[in-house]
Amino acid sequence: MRNKEEQMRTISIVSLMAACILVPVTARAEVKTKEVQYKDGDTPLQGFVAWDDAVKGKRPGVLVIHEWWGHNEHARDQAIRLAKSGYVGFALDMYGKGRVATHPKDAQAMAAEANRDPKVVKARFDAALAQVKKDSHVDPKKIGVVGYCMGGNIALAMAGAGEDLDAVATFHAGVQNIPELKKGKVKPRILVNTGADDPMAPPAKVEALKKAITDAGARIEVISYPGAKHAFTNPEADKAGMPALGYSADADRKSWENSMKMFKEVFGS
Repeated sequence: MRNKEEQMRTISIVSLMAACILVPVTARAEVKTKEVQYKDGDTPLQGFVAWDDAVKGKRPGVLVIHEWWGHNEHARDQAIRLAKSGYVGFALDMYGKGRVATHPKDAQAMAAEANRDPKVVKARFDAALAQVKKDSHVDPKKIGVVGYCMGGNIALAMAGAGEDLDAVATFHAGVQNIPELKKGKVKPRILVNTGADDPMAPPAKVEALKKAITDAGARIEVISYPGAKHAFTNPEADKAGMPALGYSADADRKSWENSMKMFKEVFGS
């Protein structure tokens, strides 16, 4: 009797092992990244592109416009997050290759220099747009933008300038110096993620922006996150030594989820 039980147990183990061998292995998502060297005229710029290698076919491309700190790890991390969400993320460069600030005074000076001439801003945005459109993984007819702080302002300005975009999501944009918007010129759907405690985006300014974009005939949604300060998506924000800045894991997570929901509605994927 014991020999028969042992024999049956052996058969079961062998059968289980065989079944395991025959189970097909499913391809796992793998995010690939690479640096891209490009130029605006004579100015060398450095981009960072991220995509999911397991996704087949072309997909929407999404530009990431960095904070006033420049093309740093925060910007690159957002490109990777986009890749994980099924898009091609392209972190662009508004300052020039290697120009990154770590002190608020340096960041302020670099931001002022980069934004002094609207034509330069548009030229650098267009240079990055051209790069992402020619990426082999990107459907050039489906383009989005995410912008952070200064980058959020630039994203809104580019939408106001009539850039051919489908969706724009901003995070803690200062909503300052947005150009006058002409009816019918603003093409993308827009989501503004703002902190309720952000002194750089007072409610009156945010409402004025919402009204201006609505009057221009575009669709805009504003979501305010309670307790969130300026730069609420950046884990390094509290280290800057500025009371107006602060990271909020809750606002970071929710604003990303809301933005990806909007992108999915626009792009259908």
